[in-house]
Amino acid sequence: MIRIENIHKRFAKNEVLTGVDLNIPKGGIYAILGPNGSGKTTLIKCVLGLVIPDKGIIRIMEQPVKNQWKYREEINYLPQIANFPGNIRVRELIGMIKDLRQKPADETSLIRLFGLESFLDKKLANLSGGTKQKVNLVLTFMFDSPIVVLDEPTSGLDPTAMIALKGLIRKEREAGKTFLITTHIMQFVEEVADQVVYLLEGRIYYTGTLSGLLEKTGQNDLEHAIAAITSENQHA
Repeated sequence: MIRIENIHKRFAKNEVLTGVDLNIPKGGIYAILGPNGSGKTTLIKCVLGLVIPDKGIIRIMEQPVKNQWKYREEINYLPQIANFPGNIRVRELIGMIKDLRQKPADETSLIRLFGLESFLDKKLANLSGGTKQKVNLVLTFMFDSPIVVLDEPTSGLDPTAMIALKGLIRKEREAGKTFLITTHIMQFVEEVADQVVYLLEGRIYYTGTLSGLLEKTGQNDLEHAIAAITSENQHA
């Protein structure tokens, strides 16, 4: 589904990715973890075609993505920060994104899931951060695409919305979707992820199951396992 081969990326003197190899088969939830500056967001943006690698190849559904754009139609993307004009109403924004994507959309059930019915005619500038995130989740999930990329999807969500999001992700996974998720919330990873990919200083230090990572580090939970592997490699 997604094959990343020997990806390198440098910004000025800062080498962000240094030979990343990753194979993500169809179906499943992959959590991309690592401290700030580890290269997570750059890797995600390379997959999306928003950043061009200096070296290496990325294939999606067996096709190289370099100089291509059509493959992006098969990806739903939730950016960490989605900036839309504050004077647009929620209903107008949803309609605008549907017009841009030109794909069948099912926003009604998602609006109900996240309790947004009473916010549809409100302007974005008047919404709380958590409500804006719910709107962004509707925009992301309302299209039926095989790949879903979520960058910090839990930001600002209340417990009820978190439960709804986790249920939605599991439902979409059962339908065969492939997820790439970056997050700093380890409990969220423990509850939804099938595989963990751990990045540190532009390299992948672990790819595998959560249980495998716990066994490798001798820890009882993901938070301590991540702390252990980070400390181990920073002192190596």
